[in-house]
Amino acid sequence: MTETAPFPKLGRGLVAILRGLRPDEAVAVGQAVFEAGIEAIEVPLNSPEPFVSIASIVKALPGTALVGAGTVLTSGDVDGLHKAGGRLLVSPNIDAKVMARAMKYGMVTMPGVFTPTEAFQAIRLGASALKFFPASVLGAAGIAAMRAVLPARTLVGAVGGVSDKDFVGYKAVGVSVFGLGSSLFKPGMSVDEVATRARTAVTAWDAAFGAAP
Repeated sequence: MTETAPFPKLGRGLVAILRGLRPDEAVAVGQAVFEAGIEAIEVPLNSPEPFVSIASIVKALPGTALVGAGTVLTSGDVDGLHKAGGRLLVSPNIDAKVMARAMKYGMVTMPGVFTPTEAFQAIRLGASALKFFPASVLGAAGIAAMRAVLPARTLVGAVGGVSDKDFVGYKAVGVSVFGLGSSLFKPGMSVDEVATRARTAVTAWDAAFGAAP
C-alpha cells in the first residue's frame, strides 16, 4: 500500500476551514488563526481566487503551518495547489486520480468518507487521515461503529457541522482532528471576530485534549 505524507504532529488537531475567504483578507485572517493556536488552514476552492489566498498565507506564516485547499476535486486542482505552495489537500470525496497526483507532490491528504467502503478505499489509496463528512449526520455513534473496524493507527477527523462544543463527545470515539468551518469563519466577519472564535476553539481543545506543549 502506498501513502501520501503522514499527517504532521500539530500542537492541536484543528483545521481552520476558511470558505469564502477573499485574497485581500487572507493574510490577516490566516495570521489571526495561526496566532490563536490553530496551525492547519484550509481554503476551499469554491472561495474567490483560492490559490491566490493560499499562496499569500503560505508566504506569511512560518514553515510549520500546514496550509492547503479544501473541496479539491480534480488532478488539475492538485497541480494548482502545489504551485501555490500548499501542502494540505482536503476533499469531500475519495478520488483515485486526485490521490495519485497528491502522492506525486508528497501532500498531506484528508479525503472525505461516509461509509466503511469509502473509508477502506481511502486507506488503500494512502490517505494521511480520514475526513468523516458530514460528521453531524453520522454523529459520534456512527463514527464509532466504523472506527471499530478500521486499522488502529488510522487517523480520524470529523468535519461538517462540528464546533468546539463537540470535541469531548467525538474524542470519546477516537476522533483526533476537527475541521472547523462556519463556527470559526464566515464571509464578512472581522479579523477580530475570527481571532476570538479561534481562541475559543483552542481553549475548548485544550480542555478536552490537554494544552499543547
